[in-house]
Amino acid sequence: MALISLKSLGVTMSAPLFSNLDLTIGGGDRLGIVAANGRGKSTLLKCLTGELEPTTGDITRTRGLRVGHVEQSVAPALFGRTFYEVVADALPPEQADSETWRVDVVLDSLDVPEAMRERRMQALSGGWQRLALIARVWVTDPDVLLLDEPTNHLDLARISQLETWLNALPREVPVVIASHDRAFLDATTNRTLFLRPEQSPVFSLPYSRARDALDEVDASTERKFQRDMKVAQQLRRQAAKLNNIGINSGSDLLTVKTKQLNQRAEKLEEAANPAHRERSAGAIKLANRGTHAKVLITLDDATVETPDGTLLFRTGKRHICQGDRIVLLGRNGVGKSRFVTLIRNAILEPDTVRNVKVTPSTVLGYSDQALSGISGDDTPLAMVSRRYDVGEQRARSLLAGAGVVIEMQEKKIGVLSGGQKARLMMLALRLANPNFYLLDEPTNHLDIDGQEALEEELLKHQASCLLASHDRSFIRAIGNRFWLIEKRRLTEVEDPESFFREVAGAGG
Repeated sequence: MALISLKSLGVTMSAPLFSNLDLTIGGGDRLGIVAANGRGKSTLLKCLTGELEPTTGDITRTRGLRVGHVEQSVAPALFGRTFYEVVADALPPEQADSETWRVDVVLDSLDVPEAMRERRMQALSGGWQRLALIARVWVTDPDVLLLDEPTNHLDLARISQLETWLNALPREVPVVIASHDRAFLDATTNRTLFLRPEQSPVFSLPYSRARDALDEVDASTERKFQRDMKVAQQLRRQAAKLNNIGINSGSDLLTVKTKQLNQRAEKLEEAANPAHRERSAGAIKLANRGTHAKVLITLDDATVETPDGTLLFRTGKRHICQGDRIVLLGRNGVGKSRFVTLIRNAILEPDTVRNVKVTPSTVLGYSDQALSGISGDDTPLAMVSRRYDVGEQRARSLLAGAGVVIEMQEKKIGVLSGGQKARLMMLALRLANPNFYLLDEPTNHLDIDGQEALEEELLKHQASCLLASHDRSFIRAIGNRFWLIEKRRLTEVEDPESFFREVAGAGG
């Protein structure tokens, strides 16, 4: 039974985000919503809750339907509350005293440790804040659950745990997930909606299989469009020939025939639909200046430590060679980000790091989780012009190509969206023209198009890189070597799959 029905739904901001959307959501549905950054996913979720009125079309909800909506950001009013209070506050007033046991049930189902429940939201990591928002909504016992980017800030163990939790929910409660995490969508959905400005296709398949089906539909649409346009062209050529003959011979019949051929061509052209072309949120291009050195970095049993000097792990004897795309695997807290920082320091300040030897020709391209390489107080135009010594016109052109439009180029970087900042960081990496990339969570804030573009560029340029990521699809696409950090040692493993399975087992 449909709990929510959409008929010819459309929302237009400065341009249509989506239109003519027909969709039903009912029991058993696990619907993934896929679109580029800023193309309407969050907007559609707000329409489903009733928070936002669509521009066109209708939404029908069953009477008394309770819609639970987990948004991306934490409301400022919640930061002073503890994890437990944030969830308990969501109970209806009549249940606040008698049914607090429901809070414990939900927190137990999400494996929230007792100590964590008493911490204030502002002291929690982004991942725990996400889980608090999910628990806060689920404790209200919604009939439909809407999740906006639920894996943001979660590590692999928590993502696996969330997958297990979602897959164990009652089937009669539909779940709608807006996400850029391809592996997560594959694990948790059975339908996929590709949100587009004109027609938004829906497939009764999880993301990867739906994407293959969509590519086939788009290719078929494009072939038909090209065929129709070719036939229309032929009709117009025939019409032009007949028209010339008709003029020379004065034949009214040929003039009528000419008109008919042109009308047929016109009808074909009007009815022909070109395949959808995704408007890019900004190109991602990288560079690789290359080097003759075979070995870029040598680790001679280097130690990775916390800021207070506590040992996290030792590296053993390791080499990073040209063409290596090394992925760091390990649970949160084992020292992945500290290791990335150690390598960065060894390249930039070689005398300060012991037991790490860097080939002098190594040129670094570095990006961390917080995108700290771009200052929030600077403007994109000033940063690119000054740092890379390019003229204003060239800087403007590069920024526009990377998705930072003219009107945003002289605003503070701090006001850019996460996706725009990530693409600006990628532009900065390209202009540095490195031969070694050091990337900590590079797909954070990138939509699926951006993730695939980054994968393509790293592979195309055969860029040497060391990266840490929680994005399983990205890890599988990019890595050709895998270093696992566990039990205070760094070991090389053949592939990431056993680590993924181990984490999923612990999460479940």
